[in-house]
Amino acid sequence: ASEDQLPSLISHGIITPQTPVWTSGQANWQPAQEVLGQFFNREGASGPPPIPGAPSSGKASMRSHEVDYELFGDDMQVVEVELDPGETVIGEAGAMNYLEEEIQFESKMGDGTKPDEGLMGKLLSAGKRMITGESIFMTHFTHEGHAGKRRVAFAAPYPGKIIPVDLSTCGGELICQKDSFLCAALGTEVSITFNKRFGAGLFGGEGFILQKLVGDGMAFVHAGGTVIKRELKGETLRVDTGCLVAFSPGIQYDIQRAGNLKSMFFGGEGLFLATLQGHGTVYLQSLPFSRMADRILKHAPGRVGGSSQGEGSVLGGLGRILDGD
Repeated sequence: ASEDQLPSLISHGIITPQTPVWTSGQANWQPAQEVLGQFFNREGASGPPPIPGAPSSGKASMRSHEVDYELFGDDMQVVEVELDPGETVIGEAGAMNYLEEEIQFESKMGDGTKPDEGLMGKLLSAGKRMITGESIFMTHFTHEGHAGKRRVAFAAPYPGKIIPVDLSTCGGELICQKDSFLCAALGTEVSITFNKRFGAGLFGGEGFILQKLVGDGMAFVHAGGTVIKRELKGETLRVDTGCLVAFSPGIQYDIQRAGNLKSMFFGGEGLFLATLQGHGTVYLQSLPFSRMADRILKHAPGRVGGSSQGEGSVLGGLGRILDGD
């Protein structure tokens, strides 16, 4: 290339600072930055744009699809995700409620963040999902049309709220209970993480295995009942062990004993409380699904552990008083 063509080639990213170049008088090929430094270091000039598809020279990062959304409902919510042509959203198997034309879906083993991953890597990822009790497959919904926006909706599996989370605003990562993930923009890595504290894993209500969402786009998680968002700035928050939904990376999660022995056994709050401390965001739920399921089973006539007494009978009322209800 002639010297007159170099500025255009550099501005379009065809020649980057790392591109090997050679000119007369050189013994070996050298980076363009060293040979053509006057074109890269001009005052006030910006560097060339990155080459599409080229690997980043810094820490590897993902780029999630930018999707729009709208929430419908109150206690049984639906999130409607709007896709431009070529955009994809991933969801848990069975979470889809409806979708418009030109949106095609496919079940895949994985979240799509590692398309070149081998069979063993995919099997390992599927095994991790099996540990959390989720399906080994995730469904990918893609707008395969050529124009216009199309929508696909995902429904909450039980009464509660859908929490939209922009991962780019919370450090690119969110730790959540293992059954709370609903859907996310393609480019979001859905994996697991282990509770590092033995006591928190054994008595914390969330277990040893938690879900981890990593990315820079929108993700949607589900919680039971009413959702409370708290921003911690170094203080400590103590919550019921089943009411924790998700927290950002700057939060330390542990447990502590719920008061003295009398309070532990007769206070009705359980033996332990979860303690959250640090700087970051915490999402809490008012009605954990396990608590709701226990109440339903407890009062279901004809089932093990259920009660067949009429709700208006004297014995039924006395039984509820003795049970603390």
